[in-house]
Amino acid sequence: MLAGLMDFVRAGDEVVARLLLPTALWLLISGLDDLLVTAVALWGRLRGKLLAPPSAEQLEATEELPIAIIVPCWREHQVIARMVEHNLSAIRYCRFHFFIGAYPNDAPTVAVIRSLEEKYANVHLALTPHDGPTSKADCLNWIYQRIIEYERQNSQRFELIVMHDAEDLIHPQSFRWMNFYARQYAMVQTPVLAWPTPWKQFTHGVYCDEFAEYQMQDMQVRQLMGSFIPSCGVGTAFRRDALERLAEENFNRIFEPVCLTEDYENGLRLRLLGVRQAFLPLCEEEGSWVATREFFPQSFDRAVKQRSRWVTGISLQTWERHGWRGSLAVRYWLWRDRKSLVGAPISLLTNLLFCWGVTSFLLSAAARQAWQLAITAAHSPLLYIAPFTLSLQAARTWVRMRCVSRIYGWKFAAWVPLRVFWGNVMNALAVFRALFTFARAKWRAEPLRWVKTDHSYPNQLALRGEKRALEEVLVGSGYVTEEQLTTARQSRPSGCSIGEHLVRLGWLTSDQLYEALSLAENLPLADVEEGVDPAVARSLPERVVQRWKVLPFRVEYGSILVASPELPNEEAADEVRRFTGLEVRFHLITPERFDELSEKLL
Repeated sequence: MLAGLMDFVRAGDEVVARLLLPTALWLLISGLDDLLVTAVALWGRLRGKLLAPPSAEQLEATEELPIAIIVPCWREHQVIARMVEHNLSAIRYCRFHFFIGAYPNDAPTVAVIRSLEEKYANVHLALTPHDGPTSKADCLNWIYQRIIEYERQNSQRFELIVMHDAEDLIHPQSFRWMNFYARQYAMVQTPVLAWPTPWKQFTHGVYCDEFAEYQMQDMQVRQLMGSFIPSCGVGTAFRRDALERLAEENFNRIFEPVCLTEDYENGLRLRLLGVRQAFLPLCEEEGSWVATREFFPQSFDRAVKQRSRWVTGISLQTWERHGWRGSLAVRYWLWRDRKSLVGAPISLLTNLLFCWGVTSFLLSAAARQAWQLAITAAHSPLLYIAPFTLSLQAARTWVRMRCVSRIYGWKFAAWVPLRVFWGNVMNALAVFRALFTFARAKWRAEPLRWVKTDHSYPNQLALRGEKRALEEVLVGSGYVTEEQLTTARQSRPSGCSIGEHLVRLGWLTSDQLYEALSLAENLPLADVEEGVDPAVARSLPERVVQRWKVLPFRVEYGSILVASPELPNEEAADEVRRFTGLEVRFHLITPERFDELSEKLL
């Protein structure tokens, strides 16, 4: 048996030896390609060629353009309400409306959007005339038609159209930045970053790594080289005249319905039309990055599913539809976007060759001798190529770790080398799946469908990291004047919060204080006017209600809504979760109303 194993190892060594040189040549070409991008990025920073962030004075002096936010949905009833409610309270911009697309046969999502529409004057349902799912682009086209209808009925025109998804966390300042740069550029893309997760979640960690490097380096270099800026599908602002040019060019279709990555294609189409594009600088403001944050798939199979859609749309469909048109810079970046068709499988092969080589080297003395001869023979090109490929790979890994460390810290970045191996497996399987799906669709003459992945939204405790200062909200929203706030600070007794003191002074009512807290803490107010089901209210033991000041008041869409006059903490949330299998969503309520309901129901 041992002899048979050794024969198998020797046969495998012969195959591996034949693969080493072509693999090394590809790694050399790809590594030099990556090195060029890093060199251009470094040159741009040293020469001050990157787009500069606007100053606070510039943002204040720029008049706000009306913005329409378009959000396509298919089975997003579990996340869309939280997305809208959080962003409505967080965005520091006045003139914006949400237009949310849904399909007639997705009743739960339609119901949630209708309830949001009734609650907020700037939220609108855009219902498609046919059942879904179709492509995301088709849904977006119908949302755009709903915008035109709204404009006609209300004698209003939206000058900026901003794309977002149902899981997006919009930065409070991003619309002000878009509004500023839209004077110079017809398409503005904000950075997109993955929401931080524990290092053990390797699949989502790959997204963190790749997006950090891509947004901090590659997108900047695209602009420096004069290539096209692909829309990321979220955080993209289109000036209205740019979208109208796309419509004129393509039979009134702004987004091509057959495309799986209509966002990427629109960036290319606009560049080919000569439209100016900008990628906003990735900067920190008030302790957070000015970027769109979101959760990406955290399970391996869902990640492969999503990435296969990206490969199909970016590498295959766009190649089929647009070929290699454009300037030299445009064609260079088309090459970089499409080289994954070869590069991802070869990266996986590299992993396998490495594992085979280590195993073979440990198992057999003869194998060790054979490997040494294969690599060190004077006539072998590997002797000269291998050091370069190793150096290039080390440099690329260091660049990625540097980008990741700036956003997530060095502890998270330390795991980048291991996540590179995991990402190679995911990307290779995504390429195989994309090639199969694309070939099958062509063979059967079938359209490619919207390959949707399930979305999740940050929980409320995580969102509190994006909160605003209560005093800023009180003055900015007109609850109190700056003079009143200054006086209250000076007379506030020890142990009394500024909000409570303002209420005691009679300058603020309890209801107004909790409205401001709701805006500051990104927590919705409890709507108990429709009544509270006693059975729901009594789903928690009275001792839990009294200790943590929490009162369940409604169950909807797989969540239990809990009212509390106090800001939630993780310990209180864990206590509530012990008594329910539903997702817990905290709402604020005034102490007077909480006491009234507790006495009445318990």
